[in-house]
Amino acid sequence: MTASLAAGPRGWLRHPPLRLTCALAVAALTLVPLGYVAVEIAATGGDLGDLLWRPRVGELLRHTVLLVALGTTACMVLGTAAALIVERTDLPGRPLWTGLMAAPLAVPAYVNSFGWYSLSPSFGGLGPAVLVTTLSYYPLVYLPVAAALRGADPSLAEVSRSLGRGRWVTFARVELPLLRPAVLGGGLLVGLHLLAEFGALQNLRYDTFTTAIYDQYQSTFDGSGATALAGVLVLLCLVLLGGDLWLTGRTRYARTGAGASRRAPRHRLGHAAPLAAVALAALAAAAVGLPLGCISYWLATSRSSAFPAGDLLGAATSTATLALLGAVVTTVLALPVAWLAERRRSALTRLVERSTYIGNSLPGIVVALALVTVAIRYTPGLYQTTVMLLAAYAVLFMPRATVSLRSALSQTPPALDDVARSLGVGPAGVLARVTVPLMARGIGAGAALVFLAVTTELTATLLLAPIGTRTLATEFWSESTAVQYGAAAPYALLMIAISAPAAFLLTRRSRHSEGGQ
Repeated sequence: MTASLAAGPRGWLRHPPLRLTCALAVAALTLVPLGYVAVEIAATGGDLGDLLWRPRVGELLRHTVLLVALGTTACMVLGTAAALIVERTDLPGRPLWTGLMAAPLAVPAYVNSFGWYSLSPSFGGLGPAVLVTTLSYYPLVYLPVAAALRGADPSLAEVSRSLGRGRWVTFARVELPLLRPAVLGGGLLVGLHLLAEFGALQNLRYDTFTTAIYDQYQSTFDGSGATALAGVLVLLCLVLLGGDLWLTGRTRYARTGAGASRRAPRHRLGHAAPLAAVALAALAAAAVGLPLGCISYWLATSRSSAFPAGDLLGAATSTATLALLGAVVTTVLALPVAWLAERRRSALTRLVERSTYIGNSLPGIVVALALVTVAIRYTPGLYQTTVMLLAAYAVLFMPRATVSLRSALSQTPPALDDVARSLGVGPAGVLARVTVPLMARGIGAGAALVFLAVTTELTATLLLAPIGTRTLATEFWSESTAVQYGAAAPYALLMIAISAPAAFLLTRRSRHSEGGQ
């Protein structure tokens, strides 16, 4: 069992026309919001400088950059530390801790903020915003890092130790570089989510470009100022993507075989074991226990508490259906993009892949307005249909699927594709019989992450859902903004209940990965 590192693409690589065409079509879809923003900005003409050169824009820029920088760093540190404790130590109850560390994915950030804010109306500002978003999004780093730790070949560290390097030097120079793609990939997802975060920040009264854009559209119906702010968000997204590309580099991490035949040695915690258990329990309590406790409290004490069975069932059915469809559509669309980005690395494929990340950094309201504008002008038959709503979900959540698929592909050696071709199997057969089965866990993880995101999506659903369609997220937001906390609580609980199986699927994938070692 060996690990192989290849610095770049081989000379014989070229772009299969069909897959390239599919990837370009997906990129074109995800770039619709960017085109909309560019056209609207061009229409403002000389007013653009006046719209952006204001103290308020500087304040929003400072708020947004601080939130993204602090929140992403906190998630990377917290997620990596939690993964190391769970996967690399002898802490008892590892399956339980794995489930608890992934559980915050089932609790939407705006529900989490609802729980914290309901404790005290004065809870708001930068510190609380960083706290709540970190508690909500650190699993996006924890899960890929934990998977990378489980899949790491222990012989690499053992060789380093045999050469006289200590434990910490070995970790810093051998193990940590192998974790870099997982840490940076998760951090990129967190950063993009923070750029577009709305509900939690609105509850916590922390203004960023996203909340300002929403307020502009709601209060003045003047799109010029909001679009100018969206243009700044696009620039911040490009900075994030460029930084990730520079930090990740062009190194490949792949190995032949299913994985190490034995587990990596676990470090003994000794007297520190209770402290580690308390730290993980406190993290789970803050991220999941507190919002669930607050929801239960409002259900029990609020005069507005109600359980309209028909409304709850209808909203839950719509939510689950849209989430399933969105997960399938987004994952299928992400497959050619991820395959080209990993198997046919070039300037073109990097550009195609990175373009699919831009929509995720824009607020759902901007994505929705872009698709509405295009539909009214060119495809009026799609306006207010489920097809358009699914397209919005694909634009918003494509990175969740792409990162998972690329991670799975990076651990699948291209040599296996070559062997299949040498046996006379065509490109479609190689994809169906070799590549996709080896990527099954990555496909499942990507679909689960998209399912979770669609279940809790708010602003795009409000604008694009067909008439009469109500989801748990929209109903919760309607009741909570009207300060009907008791009436909002059942919708929050149902959202968490529907999201829980997808989060559980991610933990099952983790345990299967471990069992395969």
